Amino acid sequence: MPALTDSKLEQLLANLNAREAQLGNEIRTVNRDEQDLPSVADPHGEVEDFGERGEHRLRAEVRFAEKERDIDELIAIAAAKERLARRVYGECIDCGLDIPLARLEVSPASARCLHCQEKFEQTHPIGPRILQTP
Repeated sequence: MPALTDSKLEQLLANLNAREAQLGNEIRTVNRDEQDLPSVADPHGEVEDFGERGEHRLRAEVRFAEKERDIDELIAIAAAKERLARRVYGECIDCGLDIPLARLEVSPASARCLHCQEKFEQTHPIGPRILQTP
């Protein structure tokens, strides 16, 4: 494990826990809002035109994309906590070098050093899932 003091590890774990709680609240809010929303076909008890339907669909797709992003971040947080438990937190999962403390402070769930993260993003582009239809 990188040379992180116990107090620094506690602070980073607290940051992970706080972010995890925040994301959980956001997901619960979105889920509750989705249940409370009227049907896209009849949101106001009135007849909609195509523009209104398109707007409702776009908003629903954006909410879905935001929820997916939050879930992905929760998975990264769980993985970071697992690395903490195995005492390898702060080591790049690709090259094994220490992840700089400044990076961990900004993004405590980081699994890769900046160099390896850039290489990973070049070989694993994220497509616009919001535009894909089932």
